[in-house]
Amino acid sequence: MVNRNLISKFDLSEDELQQQMAEALAPKDASAAHAELDDYYLRDTQVFDVNKIVNGRIANIVGDNVVIDIGYKSEGIIPLQEWYDEALDKVVPPQVGDQVQVLLDAAEDETGQIQLSYRKAKRQKEWEDVISKHKEGDVVAGMVTRKIKGGLLVNIGVNVFLPASQVDIRRPPDIAQYINDTIECMILKIDEQRRNIVVSRRRLLEVQRDVLKKKLLDEIQPGQVRKGVVKNIAEFGAFVDLGGIDGLLHITDMSWGRVNDPREMVHIDQQLEVYIISVDKDKEKIALGLKQKTASPWQNVADRYPVGSRHSGEVVNVMTYGAFVKLEPGIEGLVHISEMSWTRRINHPSEMVAVGDKIDVQVLNINKDKQEISLGMKQVQPNPWDKVAERYPPNTVVSGVVRNLTNYGAFIEIEEGIDGLLHVSDMSWIKKVSHPSEVVNKGDKLTCVVLNVDQERKRIALGLKQMNNDPWEGDIPGRYQPGTTKTGKVTKLTNFGVFVELEPGLEGLLHISELSDSKVDTPEDVVKVGDEVEVKVLRVDVAERKIGLSRKKVGDPDMPVPEPTQAPTESAKAKEAPKRELRGGTSGTGNLINLPE
Repeated sequence: MVNRNLISKFDLSEDELQQQMAEALAPKDASAAHAELDDYYLRDTQVFDVNKIVNGRIANIVGDNVVIDIGYKSEGIIPLQEWYDEALDKVVPPQVGDQVQVLLDAAEDETGQIQLSYRKAKRQKEWEDVISKHKEGDVVAGMVTRKIKGGLLVNIGVNVFLPASQVDIRRPPDIAQYINDTIECMILKIDEQRRNIVVSRRRLLEVQRDVLKKKLLDEIQPGQVRKGVVKNIAEFGAFVDLGGIDGLLHITDMSWGRVNDPREMVHIDQQLEVYIISVDKDKEKIALGLKQKTASPWQNVADRYPVGSRHSGEVVNVMTYGAFVKLEPGIEGLVHISEMSWTRRINHPSEMVAVGDKIDVQVLNINKDKQEISLGMKQVQPNPWDKVAERYPPNTVVSGVVRNLTNYGAFIEIEEGIDGLLHVSDMSWIKKVSHPSEVVNKGDKLTCVVLNVDQERKRIALGLKQMNNDPWEGDIPGRYQPGTTKTGKVTKLTNFGVFVELEPGLEGLLHISELSDSKVDTPEDVVKVGDEVEVKVLRVDVAERKIGLSRKKVGDPDMPVPEPTQAPTESAKAKEAPKRELRGGTSGTGNLINLPE
């Protein structure tokens, strides 16, 4: 009996339908019979709804188009390009008569043809196949097909999205390096409505690392040697993956010798055997070493480099405070800036040495615990101070340039690196010098006499006034007899009186009580600096090198004349002279200090 639904479905009369069925059932050749049966199968079982997959047969291939018969009123046409095979990178045309599944994109257009897609049907079937087999959290494998904005496409049956941040635990410099690689990922999210799947390789690696980490922390112990892979390099060292957890290989533990950059020793993805220095299981921190796999060159270092021995080495680093010299691989010593020259003033070690220089040094000290060796450069050269006392005995006249001024004197360079101190008290016999700049300037060339040499403390005392006779022992007492009247200029006012310059470099004191017959509260009430005044000499103290003056007694003929103070004998000078101690030396910090009796 004829199915009335079929008559309605295909808009045929009952007679027409029976005729078609009879024709189909009539004996025919095998291929024709097969095609007819396919036609009836297509007509009787399919529902022609938009966006549904239907069965079809390749009816013909015309140019770049494929004619598809799906048993509908009209045939559909699909571009041949939809049979492009990405693996083969070419179009693989179907054969006429092949059975295919296609997606009904739309109903008939204005030409009466239906819109079909072979590609969309294929993708939809792939999507449905993946969805049926996998869920969120599953591990899937697929090939990375290409790089897109924000990440990679991975084909696991359908293309899924792998964000760049999820490619690895540490984001690689270029994620394109994974293209054409087959990788495993974990499904993070499935959006069926948008047909979108997001996967993460990083999440899978983290899960795997957690398992390996727990196992590793249970087994690892200091002193072990383990294999690892360099995963990251920083200025201070390298991180090595031990299989579940990274350990730090610090730059100082890479070699017994100097390492300026960790990249000199290791590179990314390099496989290493490392020594386990320490393990902190609570903080999950592991310290690694390479140099610890070999014996330390500091063992028996004192036997190879005893104090006082001399060696040749190479300058490997120059700092502001000194230079490091390599004696052998792993053994370096420091030449401090103060140990570079006996006499030369060095502002920076680069004035003496440069990296790569071969120099001779002497071992000064060894600290094996701190792995430090102190070296000296000047110790392999003669010390010029050893013969300074011989070359410059007292009373030797020397010439030099004023190198530096201090409050207490001037440092005179009498030869390179050898300075003498000219104290303010040794600059003038008659003038009270408050600061050396009153007599000399930096850069002046002076001729002085050597007063004393302290070779042990590396100090030379010089005198300028000693180049001439002491006028206090000569004509000053005779020219300034008590009672004589002189004219001078006021140079300084104090609360106790006025200093009057009687001649260049020679001053006398006009006490406040000698300013006027009337009472004077302050010297400013009577005179000011620069005034010329007439004074009478009251006394001359040769021992103290002082002259007492009076203004109020000028013109007084009855003023008693005191006996002049006699110059002290040599023995008295020695007894009364202030004691001095020479302080300082070539550093420019010396001083001659007047000590109390």
